[in-house]
Amino acid sequence: MKYSKLQNGSDIRGVAMENNAGEAVNLTEDAVTSLAGAFGKWLKERLQKDEIKVAIGRDSRLTGPQIVSWTKAGLNAQGVPCTDFSMASTPCMFMSTVLGDEPFDGSIMITASHLPSQRNGMKFFTRDGGLEKADIAKLIEIAEDIAPAEKKCCEKCNSEEDFISVYAAHLCDIIKKNVNAVDYEHPLKGFRVIVDAGNGAGGFFEAKVLKPLGADTEGSQFLDPDGSFPNHIPNPEDKKAAEAIVAATLSAKADLGIIFDTDVDRAGAVLSDGTELTRNALIAMMGAILMKEHPGCTLVTDSVTSTGLADFIASKGGVHRRFKRGYKNVINEAIRLNKEGVDAELAMETSGHGALKENYFLDDGAYLMVKLLIEIGKGHDLKAMVAELKEPAESKEFRMNVLSENVAAVQDKALEALNDAVAASEGLSLAPDNFEGIRVNCDKTHGDGWFLLRKSLHDPLMPLNVESDAEGGCEIMAVKIYDILKDVEGLDTAPLAAFVK
Repeated sequence: MKYSKLQNGSDIRGVAMENNAGEAVNLTEDAVTSLAGAFGKWLKERLQKDEIKVAIGRDSRLTGPQIVSWTKAGLNAQGVPCTDFSMASTPCMFMSTVLGDEPFDGSIMITASHLPSQRNGMKFFTRDGGLEKADIAKLIEIAEDIAPAEKKCCEKCNSEEDFISVYAAHLCDIIKKNVNAVDYEHPLKGFRVIVDAGNGAGGFFEAKVLKPLGADTEGSQFLDPDGSFPNHIPNPEDKKAAEAIVAATLSAKADLGIIFDTDVDRAGAVLSDGTELTRNALIAMMGAILMKEHPGCTLVTDSVTSTGLADFIASKGGVHRRFKRGYKNVINEAIRLNKEGVDAELAMETSGHGALKENYFLDDGAYLMVKLLIEIGKGHDLKAMVAELKEPAESKEFRMNVLSENVAAVQDKALEALNDAVAASEGLSLAPDNFEGIRVNCDKTHGDGWFLLRKSLHDPLMPLNVESDAEGGCEIMAVKIYDILKDVEGLDTAPLAAFVK
């Protein structure tokens, strides 16, 4: 098998165990050991060091312990000793390369984020951040040249460490210093804050952050790690998961409800009245905090954020940079802007991936929640901070498959057809601040909103996001878009055809 089939952008992801979905296992022992060994080789070359140390952590997936074992073997074969963190979060693994007196040279997180339980994967970090797409391609190239018998065993040098406690203490210190309460050690005393970890790796936040800071966490749920995910998918965007944390927050009469994805690089929140802080609302909340701390700063978001969010940022004196989908794209754009002298403080996707300049531009769901907890500890009303955000009346996403081997050609034809139609229409106009696909603004007679058609980052399809400020507006736009794209050969417009009467 070509290991390139396991590349998912800047991660490795694959099927790790037999399943009822009929998916063949491809994240095998050979693949894992070779890729881990490749990381060891690559890191030595990058750092120009013969002796390096690498940390390994995992989320709650059932295949995690076995894959950790294979990862150790692959690194050991290249003479690289490992420290096993056992259960950890993805952000925790990056922080192991920068925290402490002797940070690790690199780290590997075993996770497949919110994907189904039969899947797993690998994320790689150095103190410069997560590896880029090109770096993963290089690892794959190295891995395919590693011979199975290539060994320089150093198993006796392996060790174990409870680093999640070190990371949690770091988060606690940030909250204490920024709230600076009378009871310095317990700045959250008197507040009820609950956590839904979805049986992923996020349960530590309740036990090691909230409780030590004095918060009442009664009503928290699904904290115990269980890789079968028996209660709901650990994904803040999942409807069942969202309903679960809203219900738990209201039932517990909590001041704040927090929900994490499996490896805690994403998060969502619920206010005391059941208002959800996800997608545009969570970006607006983080923006409100950061624009207060850094007046006039720039906030970089993905391409599908709402017009209401753009207006909100402008009203607060900030600058909105609506960029591309993909959390690495958003983060890299914010880093690039800072290098040019622009104060870009936030890089955030509507998926809940959020990275702050003050936190190494690390997409860390726990750190986002730390920022909210600081505001609560200071006595600020979170809902009032985003009261001016105008949410759309409707928002839909359609995913149209490309039914051709020449995926790019079909996608280009669809974009060309749409561009030509917009140019010929008086009610449609191209958005001026667009960096991905085609984003179109629609007047009131054409749906009163906007839509974005783009190429998928990883799959042979074209996602279409549609948002309207009027009830029924999305249907009006869907019918119009279907009329434009229906004759594009190789594009399955059936999801839109359902709206045509």
